[in-house]
Amino acid sequence: MSKQPASLLVQGYEVVIGFETHAQLATQSKIFSRAPTAFGAEPNTQACAVDLALPGTLPVMNREAVAHAIRLGLALGSHIAEQSVFARKNYFYPDLPKGYQISQFEIPVVQGGEVSFFLGDEKKTVRLVRAHLEEDAGKSLHEAFHGQSGIDLNRAGTPLLEIVTEPDMRSSAEAVAYAKELHKIVTWIGVCDGNMQEGSFRCDANVSVRKPGAQLGTRREIKNLNSFKFMQQAIDYEIRWQIEQIEDGHAIQQATVLFDPDTGETRAMRTKEDAADYRYFPDPDLPPLVIARSWVDEVKAGMPELPRQMAERLVAEYGLPEYDAMTLTQSPAMAAYFETAAKASGQAKMASNWIMGEVSRRLNNEEQDIAQVPVSADTLAALLKRIADGTVSNNAAKQAMEALWASKGTDVDAIIEAKGLKQMNDSGALENIIDEVIAANVPMVEQFRAGKDKAFNALVGLVMKASKGKANPQQANDLLRQKLQ
Repeated sequence: MSKQPASLLVQGYEVVIGFETHAQLATQSKIFSRAPTAFGAEPNTQACAVDLALPGTLPVMNREAVAHAIRLGLALGSHIAEQSVFARKNYFYPDLPKGYQISQFEIPVVQGGEVSFFLGDEKKTVRLVRAHLEEDAGKSLHEAFHGQSGIDLNRAGTPLLEIVTEPDMRSSAEAVAYAKELHKIVTWIGVCDGNMQEGSFRCDANVSVRKPGAQLGTRREIKNLNSFKFMQQAIDYEIRWQIEQIEDGHAIQQATVLFDPDTGETRAMRTKEDAADYRYFPDPDLPPLVIARSWVDEVKAGMPELPRQMAERLVAEYGLPEYDAMTLTQSPAMAAYFETAAKASGQAKMASNWIMGEVSRRLNNEEQDIAQVPVSADTLAALLKRIADGTVSNNAAKQAMEALWASKGTDVDAIIEAKGLKQMNDSGALENIIDEVIAANVPMVEQFRAGKDKAFNALVGLVMKASKGKANPQQANDLLRQKLQ
């Protein structure tokens, strides 16, 4: 059994958060039909008779959607049910023309499991209840119709995995860290593209507060959180609102709420239904879903190295700090970029520092990801070698990177030569510069000899300036100290 979450009080209240995440599965067709799932098509061009449950149609299970469910279960350490069943979840809403959603209720395909992550230096683990297969509903359109609503059924029947946690999170920061880790896992193993703006990965947060030791409070569900920034804002607002309501003597009513990014507030959408309101019953058109152990073994054999496993390997193989390893395994592309640069340069820690620092900074400024980096890992490795062998200083290497980035160049040595970035390794020339600096700054020399270290640092700075940044900083430091002593 996983360790229970530690208490973190807000204004004397304990916050309790559970998550339900809908991950749209990366299949070419819908869960029970051959209709396509591509995003952005003209409204109502990708929904077929099966998606609408028209008379004479029958749903047929999409095998690839089941394979994705198995992959997720394996990644999360869950039990994969050898037999699970589908149910009809009945509710009436304009974007659900058949009046029910095919989902799983009593026996889901993925049961249990956990998601572990770091919040600062502390390892956290969130237990999972289940992940079940279901179809998505359509979408109501309100903006384009004056006094009316339109319905786009393209999304109807799109395969989803709904991933449900225990109420193990105790702060908005912990909830966002969990969501980011889950997002990383589903994209890493290729079951979901993770595009939150397109609705491929959307989260519902169940939030309640209670006095320490009291029973769980009444929860309110914040629906369809589609960015990590809004997720944190919405949960923080909801926590404050619930505490204020309780302090003012009001009872919390169970409800579904939406977050408005413009106002930074949540607002009630409807009172929350319970399972009994949905009138679940087994879908008579779908037989039980049977998964052979041999199929699970086949899927397991094709699984990639998982991010947590890779992070542990990077620590063991390259001697990286755990923080570095966790950061570098944010995506398979970033991990591969690091490993190529580290192996080619023989400078694992330096490669890690540059990727987390200079490379990531430039990518963030341009709103690009590592897959679009204009400087290859091999080119970065060549640059790191020139830092390691003393050809260029770290600052000069950054100037070289600027030129390589802008030109998408690959010839590191040519860039260093063309820009005159080589370090001054001629100790005779450096000694002449140091002698000139000492002669021109006698008061500063006397301050150093009187025990003021700041004066020494200032003299080093003057030496570097006089060499136009080409002096080897360590060599300049050592020679200057020798002469002053």
